[in-house]
Amino acid sequence: MTAANTRPQFDAPARTIREVDYGFFGPGSPTWKVWTAPTALIGFQRAVTLEHFDPDLTAAVADVGGIYSDPRGRLDHTFAYFLIAAVADSRMAIEASEHLMQVHAKATGIEPISGNRYSANNPDSQLWIHVTGWHSVLKCYEMYGPGPLSPAEEQRYWAECVIAAELQTCKPSDVPRSRAEVRDYFAAVRPKLCTSERARQGMHYLLFTPSEKGLSLWAGSRLVAPAAIATLPEWMRVTGGFDQPGVLDAAYPPAVRAAMGALRSDRLKLKVAEHFIGRMTGRLLKEHLQAGVPENPVTVTPREARERYGRQARNVG
Repeated sequence: MTAANTRPQFDAPARTIREVDYGFFGPGSPTWKVWTAPTALIGFQRAVTLEHFDPDLTAAVADVGGIYSDPRGRLDHTFAYFLIAAVADSRMAIEASEHLMQVHAKATGIEPISGNRYSANNPDSQLWIHVTGWHSVLKCYEMYGPGPLSPAEEQRYWAECVIAAELQTCKPSDVPRSRAEVRDYFAAVRPKLCTSERARQGMHYLLFTPSEKGLSLWAGSRLVAPAAIATLPEWMRVTGGFDQPGVLDAAYPPAVRAAMGALRSDRLKLKVAEHFIGRMTGRLLKEHLQAGVPENPVTVTPREARERYGRQARNVG
């Protein structure tokens, strides 16, 4: 039983993606580079699958998330939020984060395995979403895209990951600040992770979406799934019940790297984003690629942005 009886939905603000400033990271940042690469689509499927290892998130998604009734819409809106946090101006990012927290506030109920109350805004669950998202997108960028970032870029990427976490309910002190800290984080949370019949159903649904939800989503999920699975450690694959033969692990990387190399043009990137994720993601990526210099060509902090554009500032204005 859940406390909410409506399906929460995130909607991107109507304004264009970059009007007032460069957001939190700006041109040349590893965040812009990694999150707008075509490999981010693989990383995204990886991340939303791993969310189901958190039983509270499994309950939230199954009870009120709408993923099973409208998988394309849900995936499109979720990826759009990550893209806004990464490359949008600070006004859009703050408005989107506040809206999303309102949406998540409706996702509460009773987790059926433990009998405890869950909330999608719980800091621990939000941290799991955040770390798996940023780690997955980087992992797939390294494995299927241009390759590893330089040491300086990687250090900056994880520093930017900490900044982006300020948009959610995560505790800043808990956010990993390096690859080593990410490994420590996974080791620390592993005993708390679990699967259930419902969790496995959700993972398989996202990896291999049924054909009745649309042929493009059906085909796209099956093309991407082996690539996403190949990046995961054995314990996750076995626990989630989606392990695959080693021959696929060996065959997929060179084939996917070749495919990603063919998506260098912005036109092809946009077609793939809109076709396999959705219109909102396609629109935001197009605006990012075509955006000129904003009104104030600087980066700001989430705190500064919240003071200027947050709900409290809007109410005062």
